[in-house]
Amino acid sequence: MSRHGARSPAGLLLAAGEGSRLGRPKALVELDGERLVDRGVRTLRDGGCAPVLVVAGAAQVEVIGAVVVPNPDWRDGMGSSLRAGLGALPPACPAVVVALVDQPKVTAAAVARLIAAHDAGAEVAVATYGGAPRNPVLLRVAHFAAAAEAAVGDRGARGFLRAHPDLVTHVPCDDVASPADIDTPADLAAFTDRG
Repeated sequence: MSRHGARSPAGLLLAAGEGSRLGRPKALVELDGERLVDRGVRTLRDGGCAPVLVVAGAAQVEVIGAVVVPNPDWRDGMGSSLRAGLGALPPACPAVVVALVDQPKVTAAAVARLIAAHDAGAEVAVATYGGAPRNPVLLRVAHFAAAAEAAVGDRGARGFLRAHPDLVTHVPCDDVASPADIDTPADLAAFTDRG
């Protein structure tokens, strides 16, 4: 429950890709002894999301504390994963925080800021870094259908966000998180070297 007694936003972790440039599915990559999929679920849960769903595809995963949603169309890109995840949310879900499995420096504090913006009335809340919108993204339930419709190819919520800038509340997260992602072996090595 949120602090106003309403149901908490759900968490949705998109983790279906095969990691073609990395050479293996990102969901299964370990960083500091923890799979990225487990780290992402923990971040969403610790940030205040319940329930947490994981969209899986290239790799079959079981995740403690999350509902796994299979996406048989994962090869079509991130848009299909967002559609699958939004379609699997519980009917009473008031909002969802969407995060990506390959951004391990997104923190629970960033997720909590998006939820606080939602509690304050934001329709859509987007984490920003250096003023640029990135992830995670919170969508209020009224926008699930439109976001799903706009999610095509490898675009998740981006098409919807660009089409409706009037709905978007920017939430600065530079001081608590980073949108840096893991796409290549060099990226992974850099994260490992940073610790």
